[in-house]
Amino acid sequence: MTVAPVPADPADMVELDLFLEALHRRWHYDFRSYSRASLVRRADLARERLGCATLSELQGRLLRDGSILPDVIDAMTVQVSELFRDPLYYLALRREVVPHLRTFPSLKVWVAGCADGEELYSLAILFREEGLFDRTLFYATEINRRALQRAETGVYPIDRLPVFSQNYQRAGGTGTLADHYTAAYGRVAFDRALRDRTVFTEHNLATDQVFSEVHLVSCRNVLIYFDSPLQDRALGLFAQALTRGGFLGLGSHETLRFSPHARHFAAFDEPDRIWRRRASQEDAHA
Repeated sequence: MTVAPVPADPADMVELDLFLEALHRRWHYDFRSYSRASLVRRADLARERLGCATLSELQGRLLRDGSILPDVIDAMTVQVSELFRDPLYYLALRREVVPHLRTFPSLKVWVAGCADGEELYSLAILFREEGLFDRTLFYATEINRRALQRAETGVYPIDRLPVFSQNYQRAGGTGTLADHYTAAYGRVAFDRALRDRTVFTEHNLATDQVFSEVHLVSCRNVLIYFDSPLQDRALGLFAQALTRGGFLGLGSHETLRFSPHARHFAAFDEPDRIWRRRASQEDAHA
């Protein structure tokens, strides 16, 4: 027998709305268009971490005490990833996308929602192995300042290494993952040179604008936390940022098929969630 879900308490939803509005108006972090189910879980996690009985109590503290803001943002955002997560995506980039990127004398790559940096280092390693790294500038953006700082260090617990290494091999790695890191004291630190060509910066897909013209946007497992209007906003930013013929990579459960911005793209490798920006004259007839 299927049990119907318990309806959300209307009072709790009002409390959540007021908390999100306060976070936006006081500190300019806008989560109001994130997926409702995700917001309920993340806001409750923030409340628990800061020892508050209710979201209203947390809201009151947040309005007057900016020192707790990093803890709130940490709880409100999701930093769950792996090196070469969904290896077939990276294999498709290596085999199908890289040959096109080789035709450009210089490249720009935007890793949108980079979390703790795993996606960035995956792409940097891939580009290094394919001989594109030295002509590529990477932009790693994230709303969570602490996550961005962790990404910039490139340090991860050593117990994550078996999964990282397995993903790397399945993604078509041409050597061994050990070629790109050093290990000591229970941690692995990825080669500093991998981030020497990276600009780490805060960027909010809900409120900020396009900041650069790029040849590849990789934004994986971010849109699933947005409602439809915010997904469309993000996809519009990507369409504006990409050069004609540039590539967009999304997460395994994400698509632009039903977005109004789909007309700007052609399916390149849809099973692996890769699309290509159309030439402008093609957009009107798509």
